[in-house]
Amino acid sequence: MKNNIFSTAIAALLAGITFTGCSDFLETENKSAGGQTTDAYFGKDVSSLLVSAYSNFDAVVNQVPIYEQGTDLYINTRGHAAGEFNEYSMTPANGTIESYYKNAYKAINYANAVIFYASESSKEAQEARFLRSWGYYLLTQQFGSVPYITEYINTPERSYPRTDLNEIYTSLITDLTDLYNNSSLDDASKHNGRASKQAVAALLAKVCLAAGWDIDTDLNNAEQGTYSVKSTSRFAEAASWAEKAINGVSLTMSFDAKWAPANEANAEEIFSIIYERSNYPGDETSGGHSRQNDFGGYYGNCVKLGLKNVGSDNQQSEKSMYLFDKGDNRYEGTFMTTLYNAELLSTGDAGWGTDGYYAYYNLDAAKLATHPIANRFYPYYVTESEAVADINAHKSQLIQGNCTNGVIVAILSNPVIKYTFDKNGNYTKSTVSLAEYNAQVNNGVCVKKFDDPESAQVAGNNDYRNLVVFHVSDMYLVAAEAYLMAGQTAQALDKLNAVRNRAGLPSLSSFSEYTVEYNTPASFTLRDIDVILDERARELYAEGHRWTDLRRTKQLIRYNVAFNMYITSASQMADVAGNYKWLRPIPENEISSNTGISANDQNPGYGGVQ
Repeated sequence: MKNNIFSTAIAALLAGITFTGCSDFLETENKSAGGQTTDAYFGKDVSSLLVSAYSNFDAVVNQVPIYEQGTDLYINTRGHAAGEFNEYSMTPANGTIESYYKNAYKAINYANAVIFYASESSKEAQEARFLRSWGYYLLTQQFGSVPYITEYINTPERSYPRTDLNEIYTSLITDLTDLYNNSSLDDASKHNGRASKQAVAALLAKVCLAAGWDIDTDLNNAEQGTYSVKSTSRFAEAASWAEKAINGVSLTMSFDAKWAPANEANAEEIFSIIYERSNYPGDETSGGHSRQNDFGGYYGNCVKLGLKNVGSDNQQSEKSMYLFDKGDNRYEGTFMTTLYNAELLSTGDAGWGTDGYYAYYNLDAAKLATHPIANRFYPYYVTESEAVADINAHKSQLIQGNCTNGVIVAILSNPVIKYTFDKNGNYTKSTVSLAEYNAQVNNGVCVKKFDDPESAQVAGNNDYRNLVVFHVSDMYLVAAEAYLMAGQTAQALDKLNAVRNRAGLPSLSSFSEYTVEYNTPASFTLRDIDVILDERARELYAEGHRWTDLRRTKQLIRYNVAFNMYITSASQMADVAGNYKWLRPIPENEISSNTGISANDQNPGYGGVQ
């Protein structure tokens, strides 16, 4: 059983809390407690406030469009609209952005309340300082300069000006460094969803890396993604903190084992948001999250067909399809390439759990070797002869029989090679353009990193897997990037190669040795930073890093123009005055309710005076 910090009582309590107040996001009010402020309702109960601080990050990390869309890796398929994030058409009225902003500040204000009421040396206050810093790190990566507030807001104060970004970074680094050196936090993660010094080091690595890019580099050309480095000191700091976060853990665990549902809380996890089905006080089909449903094609009604409920959003882009080299075991560790079929029941519904999609987890190898298959997807480097040989080897499993799904096999290339089976297992081959293929049902792999084998046969927030925030291989790549920017190329390659070697790929003797299989425009010349970014794309696929990675490294415009199918020119990522949308807009309700911020303080690209 997971060691969960959220008690049933607190989970039930939080379900009744809504947030209103003087600045529309900073003061909390509990509607289920007769309109009392949180201050009065919790009775200054520090432990309850701390749980509230932790729990509010759930709504912050579960914003897939903010973290992943508008990049090079994902597209929406089957006729789904691109959406504001992919097209860079969002405005200050965007509800997802406003929710993100508000929930981050709710978590920060709860953390400040813990610090206000607890003794400075208490573990609760130390955990709250970590959470506050994490909240501000997330805000700065999306919005840049924001109001930096370290006092608990329980008054009608409405004026909170934006704080200089360098000042925020300096304060975060100072506070987190003190927390690492002088706190009583556990040295390493206990995999219980609580802050540790290892998590502090991981956050410090991220903050120092971001500060190095944002403060110590200058953008030379947005469309070309060129920059100049003014100082390497913060990059060196980032590498040092990443080494501390790695904490001596070698990448010896297989990638597939790292993400296996039965192997949660493994040695590579540093800090995670914990979910526990057995402790949820309400309907368990709505108390988790939906990350397992967010990346992939549409495979039909899960109740009727027994396959995972995925909505055709955030499917592989063409670049993603060609990103993984032959021999890279992260492909099978990231994507579900075999979808098992489900028997049609007398109820008219499909079998579930040990039948259909989740049979992959719930049956042993011997049973899976004979279980019917609905879909089998091969990566681009599989030849037609290899595919046919595999089809013949699994011929008995590719017969529909009494199962609900017709059988389809495909080589995911451009164009797609597709094998469509009749009920008796005979197939016809066709060649389909990638655009046509992506308009169909069953159009390719889905991400399996977040799969919960205990999921009920419904569509909803039914996933109780831990959401990993910081983990060791991410820190290897943070260190690689930081060493590269600090001018320590050999150390950068060492860290990069450790990640590649675990994936089954050979070491690079230099960054210039790197080659790619995906198509690049003639104007797109590979650079050292691209090698790091491609490795991060493979290792961290669907984990919520991509947009931040591209923004941080000043490659956001360059990568979108080159690889985002919805962006044809850099002008689409700018306003009429030519100001690029490097950041998210400050929500319009924040500008109207916070007297310390005016329309002139809006981020570039959204109509502010620059």
